[in-house]
Amino acid sequence: MTTATDTRQERINLRLKGSAKRALERAASLEGKTVSQFVLTSALAKAEKAIQEHTVMRLNAQDAEAFFDALSQPVRFNRKLAAAMAEHDRRVLDE
Repeated sequence: MTTATDTRQERINLRLKGSAKRALERAASLEGKTVSQFVLTSALAKAEKAIQEHTVMRLNAQDAEAFFDALSQPVRFNRKLAAAMAEHDRRVLDE
């Protein structure tokens, strides 16, 4: 996992409204951080959460049983399955 204390080699620039900048400055000040530190740690936390939500599957017992039962059946490729696999590759593997 990338942390805010890793060696800095990359840069991101963004434009925002004055009110948004003031809110970030205030929040950073309240947490005793620079705006850069606040934005970086907040963005990394959100990024990790988004990655987790899109890459981890959680199933209840009934759904897990149905999932494993389906895995034990022979695969029947059709257009929907091929499209789903292509979408998976596009979203997950093209990092």
